[in-house]
Amino acid sequence: MAQSAQRLRITFVKGEQIRWVSHMDLVRLWERALRRAGIPMAYTQGFNPQMRIQFASALPTGCSGRAELADVWLAQGVPPETFVERLREQLPTGVKLLDAWEVDRRAPSLQSLVRSAEWQVVVDAPEVADETIERRVAEILEASEWMRERRRRPNEPPRRYDLRSLIYSLRFDGRDEDGRLVLTMHLKAEPGATGRPDEVLDALGLGGLPSQMERTVLHLATPEREGAG
Repeated sequence: MAQSAQRLRITFVKGEQIRWVSHMDLVRLWERALRRAGIPMAYTQGFNPQMRIQFASALPTGCSGRAELADVWLAQGVPPETFVERLREQLPTGVKLLDAWEVDRRAPSLQSLVRSAEWQVVVDAPEVADETIERRVAEILEASEWMRERRRRPNEPPRRYDLRSLIYSLRFDGRDEDGRLVLTMHLKAEPGATGRPDEVLDALGLGGLPSQMERTVLHLATPEREGAG
C-alpha cells in the first residue's frame, strides 16, 4: 500500500435526491469531486492505482444516509477545514459534506469498526391500523428468536438466520403529516451479522409497500467522533 501523509475521516449526507444512486456510482462521484477540488489524494500501488477512500458501510440502493462515514488518505497534509471548504464546492445536489477530522493513519479500518446502525423508515400503508403495527412490533421484541431465510444469490439455497438477534431496538413512532407509518430501528451491523431494515419491514408485514429508508447514525466500536445523528 502506498504511503500517505494524512488520514481524514469525513461525515456526509446522501440525500433523497440520489438515494437510487448505487454504492459504486457514489464512490465514483466522490472520486470526481476530489479530483476537481485538487485534493492531493494518496493512491494504491499496482497496475491499476486507485484513490485511497474507504466507506464505513455501503448503503443499499434506494436508501439515504444522514451521517455517513468515510476515510480518505492524502499524499500531502491538508487542514480539515480547508479540505471541507474546497470539496463542498465540487459536490453535486444530494451530497453534503458535514465535517472532516484527522485520525491516526495506523488505526483499524473504518469498516472493521462499525457495530450498529440506526434507521428511520417511513412506509405508505394507509390500510394498516396503528394498533396492528404496535402489536407486531411488540411480538418481535418479546420473541426470543425470529427465524427467517435470506438468499445471498438467486441460484443459492436460502440460509436461515435469527432476525431478532440483529435488532437492538424497534419503535413505532406514529404517522407523519402525510399519514405514513414512521418506524425507528437500531440494528446490528457487523460482518456476517447485519440487520436490514427491509427484512424488518417484511417481518412486520409491511414488505413490498412504498417506503423510504434513511440511515441516521453509524455506531463504531471506538466512539471518537461517530457520525452526528
